[in-house]
Amino acid sequence: MTKDPEGASGSPWYTDRKFTISLTAFLFILPLSIPREIGFQKYASFLSVVGTWYVTAIIIIKYIWPDKEMRPGDILTRPVSWMAVFNAMPTICFGFQCHVSSVPVFNSMQRPEIKTWGGVVTAAMVIALAVYMGTGICGFLTFGAAVDPDVLRSYPSEDVAVAVARAFIILSVLTSYPILHFCGRAVVEGLWLRYKGVPVEEDVGRERRRRVLQTLVWFLLTLLLALFIPDIGKVISVIGGLAACFIFIFPGLCLIQAKLSEMEEVKPASWWALVSYGVLLVTLGAFIFGQTTANAIFVDLLA
Repeated sequence: MTKDPEGASGSPWYTDRKFTISLTAFLFILPLSIPREIGFQKYASFLSVVGTWYVTAIIIIKYIWPDKEMRPGDILTRPVSWMAVFNAMPTICFGFQCHVSSVPVFNSMQRPEIKTWGGVVTAAMVIALAVYMGTGICGFLTFGAAVDPDVLRSYPSEDVAVAVARAFIILSVLTSYPILHFCGRAVVEGLWLRYKGVPVEEDVGRERRRRVLQTLVWFLLTLLLALFIPDIGKVISVIGGLAACFIFIFPGLCLIQAKLSEMEEVKPASWWALVSYGVLLVTLGAFIFGQTTANAIFVDLLA
């Protein structure tokens, strides 16, 4: 939207990333993060989901009917090494840790029933899988090895359809932060009440003041990180290994504990199969966490 004037030594102050990040954070992210219930996010999140479908559709259409000026780079058919495969795991784990918000979303449903919840979870994972695979595969086949990590930046800036897709990505990011922030704030709230030894029902009067304070502290800390860490790839490489714990290790431990708590004298074959599956999840998660975290420290942080 902005054009640098001829002879100018730098960009205008209002296009600086620190200014734009701070402005959008205070105008949009902070108001969405303060409400008490996560159900408040459903309207904005619906638009975000529609936006991600639009982005995937645009990338698929651009692959099927590419513009004449687009020239793909080399199409790699296999990874350079198996280490490269494991180095991609942090990004995959970081993207698929949506189940962190599953419990509060379940509690916000009009009819919180297991059968209905199963359909919600299945639909959400199918949507996430289709969006990730459609965007990743078609984006890579369009540009090959020359594709930008932000695939939309590989397209011409004057393309109107791609510009609309960028706007939808902005909406998706603005709505995803408050949902994950809600989960983190709920954990902090639970730890505080447990430390004070006060039941939730007896501490309603101070809840609003404490919630606003927790939100402001959390928001300002993450804003400072966003302003002074320009490369989110290094953040994902470190945090992605931790995300493997939420995807593999913790669910595996919960599955093992759930099966061990069953009071059955004779264990059927399905019991042993589920326990073995839980052990496999824990082992795989521990390996991914160790490998990716060590690689992130020695390659991204110490390099």
